[in-house]
Amino acid sequence: MLKLRDISGKKLVKVFESFGFAVVKQKGSHIKMTRFFGASTQTLVIPNHISIAKGTLKEIYDQAQIFISEKELKDIFYS
Repeated sequence: MLKLRDISGKKLVKVFESFGFAVVKQKGSHIKMTRFFGASTQTLVIPNHISIAKGTLKEIYDQAQIFISEKELKDIFYS
C-alpha cells in the first residue's frame, strides 16, 4: 500500500512550478499558485509549512489531479 510522503510547502511550490504554475501571491503562510491553460485559469493554494499535514496533502493531490495526470503526480506524493 502506498503512503503519502512527508513534503514541505517549499518543495510543492517547486514541483508545481515545473508544471507551469507560478506564485501569484502569498498571504500569511498560504501561497496561491496559478497557471493559464487555454481559456481557463487553474489555481492551487499551498500552505508554506515545513511539513504539510497528511489530510491537507491528500486534498492538494486530489485538487491537482484536476489539472495534472495522476501518473505524473503519484511518484511525487506517494512512496
